[in-house]
Amino acid sequence: MDMLRITEIYKSIQGEARYAGLPCTFIRLTGCPLRCRWCDTAYGFEGGEDYNLQHILDKVEELGVHHVELTGGEPLAQAAALPLMEALIKHGYQVMIETGGSYPIKHIPAAVHVILDAKCPGSGMQEKNLTANYAFLKPTDEVKFVIASRKDFDWAETYIREHHLETKCHLLVSPAWGLVKPAELTEWTLASELPLKLNLQLHKYIWNPRAKGV
Repeated sequence: MDMLRITEIYKSIQGEARYAGLPCTFIRLTGCPLRCRWCDTAYGFEGGEDYNLQHILDKVEELGVHHVELTGGEPLAQAAALPLMEALIKHGYQVMIETGGSYPIKHIPAAVHVILDAKCPGSGMQEKNLTANYAFLKPTDEVKFVIASRKDFDWAETYIREHHLETKCHLLVSPAWGLVKPAELTEWTLASELPLKLNLQLHKYIWNPRAKGV
């Protein structure tokens, strides 16, 4: 239970969501059951190396950053992600997790900041949304919609209202890289009556959009 398959551990800036722009250590867990058509981390589906919890904690301490995010792949696909989060909290880190929303979040420690990706139709993974998760969102958590078309945006607005997400947490809309222009999504966001936050992935503007370890 203390072993995890890891693709990479690295220091960068947080590229999106609430802590965008702040230094952050990323722990990218290997493997994902989803195959979103716009996925930018397919290299994390396979491979990686086995790390025990202490090895991960030692690496995080070496990088020396207060904010730590578990990402993937799908971090919750590995059972030991939960004890890893608990260990990171115990060591005083501000812990975040980005999850695709197809695994239960109810056992995630309350101190962890959850960024949950709700899958729009354009992802091809819409049927994988586990709507039971929304009952466990905290007001400080965030639900992100990656928008690949106007159809996706309209769907997201309907979906948000259907599940009352605007009353549960913060809402982010992100343009699928190369499929929707940020200016288009900005216009749609401004016209919406929902409290949506435009969410651009800063790292893709700073480095090559396909760069690893950033």
